[in-house]
Amino acid sequence: MADNLALGSLSLLLAGLFALLSFLAGATCTSVMIRWARRRSLKSEYALPLILEAFLLFTFGFTGHVFENKEVLGTVALLCFTMGLQNAIVTKLSGAVIRTTHLTGMVTDVGIKLGRILYGHLSGTPPLADVDLVKLSLLASLIGLFFSGGVVGALGFRHMGFLFTVPLAVILLVLAALPAFDDLSNLKC
Repeated sequence: MADNLALGSLSLLLAGLFALLSFLAGATCTSVMIRWARRRSLKSEYALPLILEAFLLFTFGFTGHVFENKEVLGTVALLCFTMGLQNAIVTKLSGAVIRTTHLTGMVTDVGIKLGRILYGHLSGTPPLADVDLVKLSLLASLIGLFFSGGVVGALGFRHMGFLFTVPLAVILLVLAALPAFDDLSNLKC
């Protein structure tokens, strides 16, 4: 956005701003939904935004082809809103340790931890004394899963197109619906 502002490309600046605001709206929506559920002591506090995410993935899967090779701002807004939802869910669930849309931060954290290990070896101090190996393992796993997910997503899109998101949305909906159904059944009693 800054580059587009500096170059005087107002339309691209506004498109970027719209995408950013869509992401922000998704994160805000997750926060509101989780707080609402917590206030009511619901077990589905994280499931509710996941259900919304599943419906947004259905929407993308069934309508994405309509916008192919055309104006994509609506699709970008839908995906940015969905990413904002997802990132806020994981950020709240992990206590702000993990952000699912920020791979560079995780790679930086792994690099810092590897630097501590290397410095320990080179300086003769215990190399693992101040390294959280559980967190290092988690971050390395997440980086691997990001890469794997990117490959699976690219292959899925190549072979199925936008509809590749539909089975993923079904899985997400089924998993997220269980706590929501528990809350509904407790309300009826």
